[in-house]
Amino acid sequence: MANLKAFTMPKWGIEMAEGTIAEWAVGANEPFKRGAVLALVETDKITNEIEAEADGRFVRILAEAGGTYPVGALLAVLSDGEASDAEIDALIAGFRPADTSFTGEVATTPAPAASAAKPAAPAIPADTKISPVARAEAQAAGIDVAAIAGSGRGGRITAQDIAQATRPQTTPAPAGPYPTTPESDAYASPLARRLAHLNGIALSGVTGTGRKGRIGKADVLALIKPVAEAAPPRVEATPAPAPAVSAPAAASAAPPPAGDHVDVMPMSSMRRTIARRLTESKQTIPHFYVRRRIRADRLLGVRAAVTGQKPSVNDYLVRACALALMEVPQANIQVHGNEIHRFGQADIAIAVATERGLVTPIVKAADRLSVFDISRQMAELAQRARSNRLRGEEISGGSFSLSNLGGFGVEQFDAIINPPQGAILAVGAARPEPIDDDGAIRIVPVLHVSLSCDHRAIDGADGARFMQALAQLIEDPRLLD
Repeated sequence: MANLKAFTMPKWGIEMAEGTIAEWAVGANEPFKRGAVLALVETDKITNEIEAEADGRFVRILAEAGGTYPVGALLAVLSDGEASDAEIDALIAGFRPADTSFTGEVATTPAPAASAAKPAAPAIPADTKISPVARAEAQAAGIDVAAIAGSGRGGRITAQDIAQATRPQTTPAPAGPYPTTPESDAYASPLARRLAHLNGIALSGVTGTGRKGRIGKADVLALIKPVAEAAPPRVEATPAPAPAVSAPAAASAAPPPAGDHVDVMPMSSMRRTIARRLTESKQTIPHFYVRRRIRADRLLGVRAAVTGQKPSVNDYLVRACALALMEVPQANIQVHGNEIHRFGQADIAIAVATERGLVTPIVKAADRLSVFDISRQMAELAQRARSNRLRGEEISGGSFSLSNLGGFGVEQFDAIINPPQGAILAVGAARPEPIDDDGAIRIVPVLHVSLSCDHRAIDGADGARFMQALAQLIEDPRLLD
């Protein structure tokens, strides 16, 4: 008898409620070795790899790539040998997801009635691979463990296996096509619901092409274009029309010209999180901006004199920001409600552009690192960020952010604060400009930097002092040692 095991959506962090199957790394009935990557799961922060805990194969894959599933949902069935369809169907029918909610209370199982007679507990041989807790529960419930296939390491029977065996066995009975229900109860996949909501499509009355009439992604995508072509622009009456606003709105509602192709792509979990956090930031945080020109010729000269692997300009800027934060600790903060958390070290989040969106790996205690240490750490973090291999602790926290778009030729911009941090520095490209150098006019590379501050916690004078300290460090790079 094959050892079947449920492959479920993992839970990474207390805030995780769902995950998206970004990619299946192995197919059904494809054998794999322990440590092999089985799937990539995308959360609202990062994409993690799920590795095999033992040799085996997927005897059935239930979740679709691109689908979003709650934590604990059954994604596939694992096996270390051959398994019949009946065995697989029985595991799927009897599967119950674990309660992954965090309520601060311990779930309890109602005690059986006192009059209920318990079956006699069969003797469990001493050499049976079973945990002490599972042995006690099996004897208390009168369960014969000889028929239980353990899901623990080496086939060891666990308490979860005993709990599974005590549940009543049910056999699914086909009931024909899934009945038509109101939209809120429509039999549809999570991704289909999201697409329908984004495109204003009612799922009531839609006949899905999936199993038992389940509405899937393809069913909704097939409705998007016809609806866009058939539905006229919707005009809502307002008490005071605003032509400056209504004209773009009407233009956006008009169908695209004939022959144009429009790709409709749902936001990834990361993109939805970015949208939510930045919208929250602009709506709830009173931003103010401090801008300054800083000469960069001496810093560029110090960098040019380095032999071998040179740190990037951004590495020098990280070091300069860290030291400036130690000099002006009022900017080295996080804001949590009515509390200001001031940090004793500079944990600087660096904005890194990836194909999936903007991520901000953090250089911890940058004030205690040399420019070369920062360079090595940033190279590793950036590489892992672009290959979706960042760990949760590498993107959580941070007391300050740095966003440098100079590499794209951007000369100046203002950045949005990344809550709960209190400030972010935006850096553009160094361009030649005239400056006053002890009474002489010289043309040297100049950086345009902009500091965005949370005015709830940082005063204008604090932002100005930080920019002054930063300018001194950049214009005299010997201070960065």
